[in-house]
Parts: sequence; C-alpha cells; structure tokens
Amino acid sequence: MPQFRFLFFSLLLLTHTTMAAMAQLKPGFYSRTCPDAESLVREVILRSMIREPRSAASVMRLQFHDCLVNGCDASLLLDDTPNMLGEKLALSNINSLRSYEVIDEAKEAVERVCPEVVSCADIVIMAARDAVALSGGPSWEVKLGRKDSLTASQEDSNQVMPSPRANATSLIDLFHNFNLTVTDLVALSGSHSIGKGRCFSVVYRLYNQSGSGQPDPNMDPNYQNKLDRLCPIGGDGNVTGDLDATPHVFDNQYFKDLVNQRGFLNSDQSLYSGDARTREVVRHFSWDQDGFFSAFVEGMVKLGDLQSDRPGEIRRNCRVVNKPAFGLLKDWRNVIKRVRSS
Repeated sequence: MPQFRFLFFSLLLLTHTTMAAMAQLKPGFYSRTCPDAESLVREVILRSMIREPRSAASVMRLQFHDCLVNGCDASLLLDDTPNMLGEKLALSNINSLRSYEVIDEAKEAVERVCPEVVSCADIVIMAARDAVALSGGPSWEVKLGRKDSLTASQEDSNQVMPSPRANATSLIDLFHNFNLTVTDLVALSGSHSIGKGRCFSVVYRLYNQSGSGQPDPNMDPNYQNKLDRLCPIGGDGNVTGDLDATPHVFDNQYFKDLVNQRGFLNSDQSLYSGDARTREVVRHFSWDQDGFFSAFVEGMVKLGDLQSDRPGEIRRNCRVVNKPAFGLLKDWRNVIKRVRSS
C-alpha cells in the first residue's frame, strides 16, 4: 500500500510538471496562492525604471516577442543549452531585446514569498502592464494562470518575428495570422511611444531604401538630417535614437510623428505612408490619445490570450527549466528514505 501511494504521488507530480499550458486565464488568479504577486512585480519595475528609464520600454516589449512565438509561455527567457538554441539570439531579438535581468529580479522577489507558484510567463505579462502604466500610459487588469514552456526555438522566432524593415502590408498579414486586426497592429505598434532604436535598424531607410541607394522618400528632411548625423554610413550600429519625440512618456506623440513623417523605423513610418488601411488608424490615434489607450489595452489583452498548447511548468528560475520529472522523483525517493531511516 505505501508503494502504491508513492507511485500515485509520483504520477501526480509527473502530470503536474508536464501538463499542457492551455490554462483558463483569469484576473486575480493568484489572489489566494500569492496575493502580493502583482504588487511585488510592480515594485521591481518601478525600481528598474528609477535605475534606468529605458528599461520600461525594454520590459514592455518582452510580452510581444514572447507571445507571438508559440504563445505567452516565457520561452523567450530561456538561455541556450547544448541541445537547444533559444530565442534570445534570434534575428529580431539579438542586440535588441534587453532587461531580462529585470524579470529575473521580479521572479526572485515573488519566489521569496510564494515559491514555485507564479509563472515567469505571467510575470512578463504583469511587468509589461506595469511598465506602460508607470510611464504615463493606461493600466488594465491582466489575466493570469499561464505555465512556462519546457523549451524554446530560435528557428520559430526567426520565422515569426518581423524585421524593422517590414512594411505595413506584411505586418497586417502577420497579425491576421494571430487573429489580430489592423487596429490591433497600429495600437500595439504604439508601444514605440517609449524607448529607443538602434542605428543598425534605420540605416536601411537612410541610405538604401528598397535597394535604391537612396533614402526613404517618406521622411521629413529635417528629421533625415538629424538621423544622418546620428547614424552616418559606417558608423556604430549600436548607437541609439529616440523612437518618438517623448521617449520616456507613454502618449500618442508616436502617431503625431508618423503623420509628420518622423518615424524612426521603416516598420513604423510605413503604417502611415505605406498602406491606406493603417494610415487612417494612425491619423485617428494622432489626435485621440484616449482612443489609442483603449485600443492598446485591447490589443495587449488579445496578445496575452495567445497560449501555447505545449507542456508547461512553473519555473523556479526563468532562464532554465526545472529538473526533469525523473530527477524530482529521485529527490522525493531520497526524502522518503531519510524519513524512514530517522
């Protein structure tokens, strides 16, 4: 009988560790198991913004780059292993995404209070919301209850994530694949209301748009001169420039800049200059900040609803998966042996 109970417990443990991640997401998911989870994450985000204001934009973008690749499962946070190339070094992420250590800090804060309860995937969702709200943007109630993936795929990220060179038409098609509308696309692109971009991502527009050897004609001449000085030919591609005129404040200035042909990235400016479907939404958000905020919240909620159907767990460390199930069973056997011998 004791052996049966141990086997039953082991099977439950194995099932819990590898259960599918398709959870029923809901607000207040941790209200009983870890009621301070959201406030603990918010405190970490606030501290990180005091240390480095740019971290707000970096943290916010983690949700987009995680959720579009096999759902919101924190696969983005996994470090490479000898047997797995993760997503951090994917083409759209390498030398671009930052502030992984902020998520680490939030996870550590939550683990001290509620060990092995709150997923890294949910922390990314909470952190993105807090980064927006603490930058002057809207706040919203996040749905929680995700599991963390057991693997990551650099190949999948390369196939899905758009390039800074992308045009509006290709972005519309990409978002349509995830049941996200044109309004969702434009609103979520408004995440570039805060933060910076690298010269590496803009020299294409400045000196060789569409392989013409000429700059993008959809660029204000004075703004082009400013970018020429910031990002000269042969210059340091890691130098950064502001994505809009108010890079530390989440507002609708980004859309005003696009209307005035002062978008930093091709993927930004193309929303106004490249497709009539997105142009009208950009124009609307440029004068209706409340409308932008409302649409952005709706888009972030939809993005957060993208779930993985792969096995999941609650990682103890966001950068690595937990021990395999057989390792956990071995640990429990050792515990039982020690109990029996005591």
